[in-house]
Order: sequence, then structure tokens, then C-alpha cells
Amino acid sequence: MSPAPTVVTFGCRLNAYESEVIRRHAVAAGLADTVIVHTCAVTAEAERQARQTIRRVRREQPDARIVVTGCSAQVAQGVYTAMPEVDAVVGNAEKLRAETWRALAGDGAPRAQVADIMTVKATAGHLVAGFDGRTRAFLQVQNGCDHRCTFCIIPHGRGPSRSVPIADAVAEAHALVGAGYREIVVTGVDITSWGKDLPGTPSLGVLCRAILAAVPELPRLRLSSLDPAELDPELRRLINDEPRLMPHLHLSIQAGDDLVLKRMRRRHGRDDVLRLAEELRRLRPDIVLGADLIAGFPTEDEAMFRRTEALIDQAGLTYLHVFPYSSRPNTPAARMPQVPVAVRRERAARLRAAGERALERYLRSQLARRQRVLVEQGGVGRTEGFATFRFAERPPPAGRIVAAVATTAAAGMLVGTAH
Repeated sequence: MSPAPTVVTFGCRLNAYESEVIRRHAVAAGLADTVIVHTCAVTAEAERQARQTIRRVRREQPDARIVVTGCSAQVAQGVYTAMPEVDAVVGNAEKLRAETWRALAGDGAPRAQVADIMTVKATAGHLVAGFDGRTRAFLQVQNGCDHRCTFCIIPHGRGPSRSVPIADAVAEAHALVGAGYREIVVTGVDITSWGKDLPGTPSLGVLCRAILAAVPELPRLRLSSLDPAELDPELRRLINDEPRLMPHLHLSIQAGDDLVLKRMRRRHGRDDVLRLAEELRRLRPDIVLGADLIAGFPTEDEAMFRRTEALIDQAGLTYLHVFPYSSRPNTPAARMPQVPVAVRRERAARLRAAGERALERYLRSQLARRQRVLVEQGGVGRTEGFATFRFAERPPPAGRIVAAVATTAAAGMLVGTAH
């Protein structure tokens, strides 16, 4: 019997969600002995790792069919069609269609199926009743992006912003909870733009309140990355009055210097971030904030970098995703004066070190406090504030939400016992 198709995923939570859609379509189509490499285009390193994986898969599985899809396949189709290891290339719109995978399972499918992503006008809700090996589930509510940050190639890979209708999102949330999932993570490329293309232009806060009202048995709803310029009034009210919305927000901040932010074409300034952090803590005193930060953006000097570094403590940021700037082809930032690669890496290391110190302070503040922990596989879980919690002895069954108390913090996580 030929092995079932497998998906190797790079990149964001949305890619992880879409990988499950892809896998199910491929299985239903009867694809066998196929490895699907689901790529990311955010950085040159992500693309390099994808190419390296493709070559490794060909060496280890010489008879397997290799299909490449995702953002890098969308924006750099020629790179993958030129690789002798690759059998087929599938674009970002085509990868979510069942007929794409049925065609690949038959004879005569074109080697490349990559259409103009900018012509895509709708995002369908894909009913995914669960995620193999996970206790938290992702719920895609939006795709694409209408903004044009100077460093970012993702709009060219994902197309224009488009929203999943409320009814479809609620139906999938029902299905996920029915499958036993206790936490749903709302995800997309730019989820704070959700609803702008729907009748009445509802906001993300309206969607989240609708999900929580329609699915009262859902104990935990979490949000993925948010644009700090677009937190709507209803979302702010929800943060304040809905305990089932988890007190953890990850903000797409990118920098802490106003001139760098202007050159990035971001829509917020440094003071906007500080005011937002203060407001969020007023609305929800236990809230924990994370952030995306880019080190070594073109023209960034040491003083500009230090303002970003200082923002970590000043805004009270705990969980950091730090990226050394990666020049992306056909973006305005690629034409700006570049910071040396060694300097980018050194500054990224400094930001990560500051993030590790901030996380350590936060974890120490949580010792001896009663936590609500969603138990995952392998004896670990997540607190409401998104801290990793390791059970020192007799972990409860995966999928349960239990009370627990941490006695120590080590290796970036809380360690304690269920109570």
C-alpha cells in the first residue's frame, strides 16, 4: 500500500491551518506517495529552508512526488519549476481547491497551477473538524492584505484582503468544539481588517463576540497577530468584559522608532504603541503582550535601534518574534540603503536577549499563582496568558483545562503541578 500524502509546513499559523485543508483534499483525492512542501516567503531564510527540504526529500524518498505550494511558490514560481526535484507547483488560491488535488491524482495535470492571486475576491470557510496531534485549533477568518508595508512581499503572495462570513466562521467553531477542541485561535494574514469587504463592514470584535455568543461551550478564544492601528471599539469592549477571550495579544509593531516606522509605511507611531499598551492593561490588568520586531531595517542606525530595544520594557512586551530584516525582491525597502547583514544579526540577537529577560520577569511574576492550563501533548500546556506550563509530575490528560500552580520557572516555561 502506498503511503498517504504528507505536508511539510513552513511559516505562520495560517499556513498550519491551510496545511490541514491541503492534507485532507490530497487524501480525499487519493494522492499517494506524495510530499507537499507548504512554503513561506516572509524571509529569504524561510525560502532557503524550503529549497533545502525539497532536496532532502528527493534524496530520502527518490520515488515520491514532490508538490510545492504556499507563498514562495506563488511569488517565485520559476524558482521551483526550475528545480529538477519538483514535480508540480501549486499557487495560493489553487492549493485550497479540492479539484486541484484531484487533477494531480490523475494524468495530464499541468506542472504549474499558479494564477494571478490579485484577482481572487473571496475566501471560503473551510470546515476542518480538527487538527491531528493538536489540542488547540486554528480558525481562518481572513486572507490577504490591502496594506503595502515597504518590507513585505506577502500581499503579492496572498492577494487582496477578503473575509470569511460570520455564519461560516461560527459553523466551523461549532464543528471544532464538537470535535473536542477547548481553544480556538482566530487567524488570518491581517485579521484586524476582517469584515471590511462584507456587507455592513462588521469589525473583528463583532465577529469574536458572535462566535462566543453562538458557541457558549467554547471555553477559550485566542487571537493571532493584530495590527496595533486597527483594534476596533467592539474588540476593546470584548477584552474588557469577556473572560473567555484570552488575555494575550500579539501586536505587529515591527519597530520602536518613528522614522523607521514611517519608512516601513506602518500606520502607527511609537507613542501609539505605548498608549495602546496602557489602555489594554487598563481594560484587562492581567493581559500579556507580544510583538513582532524587525532588526536592521534599511537606514536604521544605532540610536533608532535603541529606541526599538527600549520599547520592549516601556510597552511591557513579553513574547517577541524577532526577525533580522530580510530584503524581499520587488519591495520598496529593497531599494533603500541596506544595513550590513552582520549588524542586522547582532541587533536581532540583542532584541531576543531583551525578550528572554522580559519573559523571565513575567514567568517569575506568575509563581505561586493559580493558573488555568490547557493540557497539551507531552506533559505541557498553555496558561491563559500563553505561558508554557510543564507538569512536574503526573500530567493530566491532554485536552483538559485544569487549575495548576507553578513553583519554578526554567527554560522559558513555568513548572508546577495540577491542583
